[in-house]
Amino acid sequence: MNALALSDTLPGIAPASAPLARLVETGKVYGTGENAVTALAGASLDILPGQVTLIEGPSGSGKTTLISILGLLLRPTSGQVWIEGRDVSRLGERDLPGLRARNFGFVFQGFNLFPALTALDNVAMAIQMKDPTAKNPRGEARRLLEMVDLGSRVDHLPADLSGGQKQRVAIARALGGNPPILVGDEPTAALDTKTALSVMELLRDLATNRGRAVVVVTHDPRLEKYADRVVKVEDGRVVSISGENV
Repeated sequence: MNALALSDTLPGIAPASAPLARLVETGKVYGTGENAVTALAGASLDILPGQVTLIEGPSGSGKTTLISILGLLLRPTSGQVWIEGRDVSRLGERDLPGLRARNFGFVFQGFNLFPALTALDNVAMAIQMKDPTAKNPRGEARRLLEMVDLGSRVDHLPADLSGGQKQRVAIARALGGNPPILVGDEPTAALDTKTALSVMELLRDLATNRGRAVVVVTHDPRLEKYADRVVKVEDGRVVSISGENV
């Protein structure tokens, strides 16, 4: 990955000390009474520009619930979610899609690419969905794919790409619209070690050189060397944050 090419291609987020997103004593409970199940209890976390944050914990610990609430995909039962300097946890459903599109790009384990569309069209479609008024979505898609070293694969279908290439397409798609926060749910789990580390180097570069906040859920401790902070989650609670007292 060429850091200079990345810096030249993608507009940056100005460095800032203020969090881009914040969870304050955030909880999620499913059901009521004796049937209530606590998926997340009192989680507090600041997401800062220029940092890679890993979320680690065993299956069922609450990791995915945490990032789903952070990314405005799931409403909390209690606590607050701060985005763009305001508490958005109680906003109406009509307000959330715009906030989500402006602030977040999502990368998933399963790539979630449309099999009948080329890499270029997968990224261009995501750009158009985020901003129907975008003037040149295919041009932006091409620039993003070149940035993630897939300039020679823009016309390839997902079936003709390796796992690592598919995930780079997914990262390019997530960068459409220039969101300040990238959220990855096990984005390296389906990749071999070399490819997984290459993807993490790309995400690290996006944080270091372009000021993105990168949040990654993982079971893989080998990724910790790319992180500024490691957040441990157990039984629905944030039990530790590296370098911080919880």
